[in-house]
Amino acid sequence: MAFPRPGGRSVVAAVALALALTGGAVVAGGEGGSDRPPSSSAAVAPDALRGADLDRGVEALQSHLRDQPRDSGSWAALGTAYVEQARTRGDPSRYRKAERALDRSLELRPRNDAGLAGRAALAAARHDFAGALRHAQAALKVNPYSQGALASRIDALVELGRYGAAARAADEADARRPGVPVFTRYAYVRELRGDVAGARRALSRAVGSGSKGGDVAYVATALGQLAWRQGRYGEALEQCGRALRADASYLPALECRARAWAGQGDTGRAIRALVDVVARAPLPGPLVALGELYEERGGPGDAAKAREQYALVSAWVSLARANGVNADLDAAVALTDHGTRAERKAALRAAKAEWGRRHTVHTADALAWALHVDGHSAEALRYARRATATGFREASFMYHRGVIEGAAGNADAARRWKSKARDLDPGGEAS
Repeated sequence: MAFPRPGGRSVVAAVALALALTGGAVVAGGEGGSDRPPSSSAAVAPDALRGADLDRGVEALQSHLRDQPRDSGSWAALGTAYVEQARTRGDPSRYRKAERALDRSLELRPRNDAGLAGRAALAAARHDFAGALRHAQAALKVNPYSQGALASRIDALVELGRYGAAARAADEADARRPGVPVFTRYAYVRELRGDVAGARRALSRAVGSGSKGGDVAYVATALGQLAWRQGRYGEALEQCGRALRADASYLPALECRARAWAGQGDTGRAIRALVDVVARAPLPGPLVALGELYEERGGPGDAAKAREQYALVSAWVSLARANGVNADLDAAVALTDHGTRAERKAALRAAKAEWGRRHTVHTADALAWALHVDGHSAEALRYARRATATGFREASFMYHRGVIEGAAGNADAARRWKSKARDLDPGGEAS
């Protein structure tokens, strides 16, 4: 890995950044160039740096490591920053860089908790949630206060569908290392169990604990996304505006704002905004949303533009898999509605494979809808009911259940669930 030569100020910036990323763990250059063991450390939480700060941080760490190549803490920080770049920019190729940097950290100082927590973040980003849980637990054995490991453990338990355990892990993390990464995860655990008010309270608490621009942008966007999922589009726009005042380049806030405009029926504005988002980060979620908006608008050339977005999803899935990402759920969600017949069959196989690995509300809904589209509505029904069993308020899940209940001959249930979907998202599929 070739790095530019650092100047004095960039070295200082790199060390300061690595200290922030690893909770004070970085001790650069002990006698003979070896690292001293830290008194406390934590790999960067997946949301610790964002936007331009993330890019500057990566550059500073690269420069620092050219002069201090045996700094295990900075290698861990760099690896985890690469994970965040890959995750937010839609560039899975960075996961290979992350893996090499984290391997180097652990080669220099085996079982250092920053490196292990970084591996947990990498495994989670690649959708290897069992691996993420294993690495997070290993890091917590070394340092029970590692914020990165505490956060990754919650993420892994959520994505494995172990919501009760995730709630207990969130409580434990809050007791050990309260802060923005923990509060936002606690909020999502509450939302998954149907407690929207509790989620909003937790996010409001996070707002009070974060003063940096990146923290404000992250938490305000989370509040905006929560409002958008409840059909409160005006509130979503207000929160996204707050996020963008803190960081004008923060992509999740730009995407959330576009989706809120779409919810309000401002299709043209939403399309223009999402075109900008996918140009920067061609991820499946915004690509599918943009394609569906083109289809909804139905103007000259819009059908071809929609197909282009869905083709990009297929390309992203291939690239992700080539870089060690399990993209089965992404493929199932995107291609069930928008793929060719062969791709829809592949989407069903992917949904079944993902259900075999983890039983979440999202995998249950993906499998239910893929089965229904393939003509197996009776089999789909139990998964649609599983997807709506926790109280999670997601309009698409409710609509899918309504359609599947109707196909299975349950007319009253079909009307009830479609009505719930309309109430939650007046401009959505059920309208």
